[in-house]
Amino acid sequence: MPGCFKKTLFALASLVSFLSFLLIVVSMGTPKWMTGKILCKTGADLVNATDPELVKFIGEIYYGLFRGGKIRQCGLGGRRSKFTIFPHMVKKLNTGLHVMIIMFLCVAIFFSLVSFGFCILNAIKVPYRAIKGPAGVCLWNFLAGGFIVLAVTSFMAAVKLHHHTERIANFRENVFQFVILEERFEDCFWLCVASATAHAVNLLLITISGIRFPKIKTKTEEANVTAEDIMY
Repeated sequence: MPGCFKKTLFALASLVSFLSFLLIVVSMGTPKWMTGKILCKTGADLVNATDPELVKFIGEIYYGLFRGGKIRQCGLGGRRSKFTIFPHMVKKLNTGLHVMIIMFLCVAIFFSLVSFGFCILNAIKVPYRAIKGPAGVCLWNFLAGGFIVLAVTSFMAAVKLHHHTERIANFRENVFQFVILEERFEDCFWLCVASATAHAVNLLLITISGIRFPKIKTKTEEANVTAEDIMY
């Protein structure tokens, strides 16, 4: 049976793994990874809008991995619309990269649950195989955190290098052209970053659990030991 100190650390690690799992699931299901301001360039050019008048042509956009929405401002008031990434819009994006982001997060969910299970196992008993012990738990947390980092990095590359937001804003826009004025990573994106941080915390907890602290002997125990030594 593991000691009380190790039990506590592995129980805490299991909670952190489960929290990471919840963070990934929530972030994947929420449509606010990215928000931004979009300018209706076509409308602004038609009326030769000056700086004060450009406000009438600036709308908003938000999106996640599966759906999103935007407010089109083309001089006649705001028009709200919602859209889904699959199955048509994704063809206009970098399809392979977008699908990879989702796959990375799905694999991270799997390893988070594996880490959760093995942390509970280590809190209950001492496994006889290394892959089920602290070394295995470190491996699962490293893999989970690594895949989350890959997903986050890939999403940033899609936004900054492949102009993700601009492609989404101009999807099925035959008359108007939209230009991105501002982009912001939102809470759902940062939930994934927090999830990766949680696995780093788990690695730290498991490392601490492997440290053998010296036992502190009381004065009474020292006296007893000395007395027995004298007798023998």
